[in-house]
Amino acid sequence: MLSMVGIKFVPVDVEVDEEAHSAENPREYVITLSLKKAREAADKTKEGIIAAADTIVYLDGEILNKPGTPEEAKEMLGKLSGRTHQVYTGFTLLQVPEGKMVQDCGVTDVTFRKLDREEIDEYVASGAPFDKAGAYGIQDDLSALFVERIDGDFYNVVGLPLPKFYLALKRFSAENQ
Repeated sequence: MLSMVGIKFVPVDVEVDEEAHSAENPREYVITLSLKKAREAADKTKEGIIAAADTIVYLDGEILNKPGTPEEAKEMLGKLSGRTHQVYTGFTLLQVPEGKMVQDCGVTDVTFRKLDREEIDEYVASGAPFDKAGAYGIQDDLSALFVERIDGDFYNVVGLPLPKFYLALKRFSAENQ
């Protein structure tokens, strides 16, 4: 997404245990995880602006992260079927080495149509759900057909609230030159 809008970046691999984290609310959860990712990337970077993000699906007070098994993926998709849920994506911009930062979060309502068991089984068999919060990616071939309606930023559901992120980066860059 960053390349799509002309933002140049160098990816840095980080490993943060998302299961070891808890928070009072979904907004706090994604912002805290994005900060953990940014700090780990900062440990591998001498200078510049680190951007990190984390996305979750939230339904009925439950955070749906990435499924670990086909059964978990099927269960998650079954819960989402015919329902509206929220997608939260938190991001952190961290200036290295100074340590200045800005954080924000996007929230989008997503409504799934009623899914039948065969559709869920076919999607899970494709392997696509396993690296995605809530066991789906709105940009995927099959799961794109699951979404009946979205209210909010499409790109937030993909994994980054792009307009919000862009404006924050623009301000942050100007303030830290």
